[in-house]
Amino acid sequence: MLNRHLIAVTRPLANEKNVLKGKGYRITVLTPSLVRVEIQKDGIFTDSATQYIWNRDFPAVEYTYETSGTNVLINTENHIFNFNASSKKITHVFFADADKWVTCNNSGNLGGTRRTLDMKKGKVKLENGILSKSGVAVLEDDGILLVDGKLQARKTKERDIYVFAYGRNYREAINDYFYMTGSTPLLPRYVLGNWWSRYHKYTQDEYKNLMIRFEKENLPFTVATIDMDWHWTKVNEKFGTNYKARNILQGVGWTGYSWNTDLFPDYKGFLKWLHDKNYHVTLNLHPADGIRSFEEMYPEMAKSMGINPETKQDIPFDIADDNFINNYFDIVHHPYENDGVDFWWIDWQQGKKSTLKDVDPLWALNHYHYMDNCRNGKRGVVLSRYCGIGSHRYPIGFSGDYNVSWKSLDFQPEFTNRASNIGYDWWSHDIGGHMLGYYDDEMYLRWLQYGVFSPLNRLHSSDFALQGKEPWKHSETVRKIAGDYLRLRHALIPYIYTANYITHTENRALCEPMYFSYPNKKGAYSVPNQYTFGSELIVCPITEKINKKINLAKVKVWLPKGRYTDIFTGQIYEGGKTIIMSRDLEHMPVLAKEGAIIPLAENKGNDCSNPKCLKLLIYRGNNSYTLYEDDGITTNYKNGKFLNTEYKINENGNNIKFTICPAEGDRTLVPSERTYTLCFKDVVSGKLFINGTEREFNEEITLNVDTSMGIDVEITEAIYKDNGNFREHVNVVFSRYQGGNLSKAFRYIGIDKITDKEKLRKAVKRTAFPRCVKIAALEKLL
Repeated sequence: MLNRHLIAVTRPLANEKNVLKGKGYRITVLTPSLVRVEIQKDGIFTDSATQYIWNRDFPAVEYTYETSGTNVLINTENHIFNFNASSKKITHVFFADADKWVTCNNSGNLGGTRRTLDMKKGKVKLENGILSKSGVAVLEDDGILLVDGKLQARKTKERDIYVFAYGRNYREAINDYFYMTGSTPLLPRYVLGNWWSRYHKYTQDEYKNLMIRFEKENLPFTVATIDMDWHWTKVNEKFGTNYKARNILQGVGWTGYSWNTDLFPDYKGFLKWLHDKNYHVTLNLHPADGIRSFEEMYPEMAKSMGINPETKQDIPFDIADDNFINNYFDIVHHPYENDGVDFWWIDWQQGKKSTLKDVDPLWALNHYHYMDNCRNGKRGVVLSRYCGIGSHRYPIGFSGDYNVSWKSLDFQPEFTNRASNIGYDWWSHDIGGHMLGYYDDEMYLRWLQYGVFSPLNRLHSSDFALQGKEPWKHSETVRKIAGDYLRLRHALIPYIYTANYITHTENRALCEPMYFSYPNKKGAYSVPNQYTFGSELIVCPITEKINKKINLAKVKVWLPKGRYTDIFTGQIYEGGKTIIMSRDLEHMPVLAKEGAIIPLAENKGNDCSNPKCLKLLIYRGNNSYTLYEDDGITTNYKNGKFLNTEYKINENGNNIKFTICPAEGDRTLVPSERTYTLCFKDVVSGKLFINGTEREFNEEITLNVDTSMGIDVEITEAIYKDNGNFREHVNVVFSRYQGGNLSKAFRYIGIDKITDKEKLRKAVKRTAFPRCVKIAALEKLL
């Protein structure tokens, strides 16, 4: 019998009122837009939970049905589902609101994700998601059963199909999908900072010295990863065991559970040292070879598995054996966790072989490791590869050993965004790429910039001595910029943590494709790399090289209607159009919506706790934003141990009112008095009033605020920032062009005298300057 904490709670039985049976088939109308179709010739159907689908207990649905020849027409308030009893499938769906029939297939599918990017370069094929531009997506559940926590093969061969017919109501589809598969867990706070990782045979002192250098250079990291060399890898050399490797990549050294004391002579002291420095620790696992006789825990493990330790008989890895699973955690892993290992990085690449038919060991490892890591009131986390539908229950994803190339960088944002179409929202990539390719300072920095605005920012690389991701291994310019971005990621933790809570409670990913918020706008589908980053920001990563003629790189951006401000450059854009934006090495377009409120922590070093000092970036408009906080690591939030602080901004002509509301919830989670620095990013000047008392207006306003009372801030007679002198901006762009001065002067004749913006725009289009220069100049004339 499995340990109790390893048994998932599921609700697999569907409401009987939603079920329609026929010869060789069963149809369950789960919602007016979601239908399950089971095909089994003997009429033996699955009522158990599967590894993919856990809950089918949707409320009763109002529907009718009628037969017409071999067709069964199922009418709901939204649709007609046409089931053909001869072909045993739903062939078409009628959409009442659009008055049209849609073929039931995945022809318009918006894509999902895939198991790994190992050894790939650039764009790869993705599995299907549950969203489709056609309005209909089809999902097949071929997973094994999960009964009282135990894995079981399906007793009969059947087809188990789910038809999602939600049209462009993508959020409704995602919500029902999460209800059926389980919600995304709330991640621990510390995983949202920067991670250090490298496939390298560190010594204990070498690793500590590296962390000390990070600290001295003010480079905050919250997760310390130690790859597979934490354990013995040269087993034959060390123990004389003469184990044979299965193949070149999956040899004897990959699996291991005993610390390499040559490298880590005091690993317990080492783990304590890391924790004392505010690092959380994960270790890499390759479990395929089981527990072998040279492992320190072998005698105890052997006895628990009924093996005489003196035989030195290997204990095979068997994730389908309850006894092995219990002992695998209790004997092998828990002692290390008690020593200071926070969670495990499961690096399974050994295929799908198992003692139980159809069991994917990767899925089982993810499932049980996550469940086990959640014991004792702690929030679980696991780093591993994607393993199919429902994998969002086991964050975080490890996308594998991706090739270092511009093509790979260019695909990674799209890859991450599309994963939201199957609810997989917490991808972690090898930022900067893992292997092969070529070393390029510019590419490293662009990848890091993307990493800062991606779900997880985990710097990782191969063991090659000259391929490290430390900022000081790059040019001085890149080193400085990289440090600024790493510090920005750390400062963004309050914002990202709030988005983490919204993902858990409202099924909204931190990084979503633009069509989630704007499903009926054509432009939203034209920018696969662009995404919303939480509720306040739109991010457009730079994934191409700088054009040396102007030292700017460009990116296509689609903006819905509204006003947007680049948080780095301060440039303001009016939406409702597609814009080509150009940026230098230091910047990428990160656009704040009007009324955006962005909290930044001002903690020292790598402290990621709820901050005593908060900086708020505030953009004029009308909006409210609620900061969510709890203890960051336990499940006490489920019992009301959390805090919400609402911020409101109201713009009325040239008057702005900003309110920090009294914090609601458990105020012991933060200091009774909090220091706020308010940055009104697009206000030049005005009269400032704090709770009715006039004060001098500054770009940054520092206040001490009683969290139980809140505070009101008003700016009257405000003068707002604009984009400044467009003539001057265009001059700067043309000045950047790298070329002969005489040629530049000849091409610029006449342009310098135009003062009308529309005439200047036309003149820029006609000029003989290269296209890259004209694109950059035209951006300044929007």
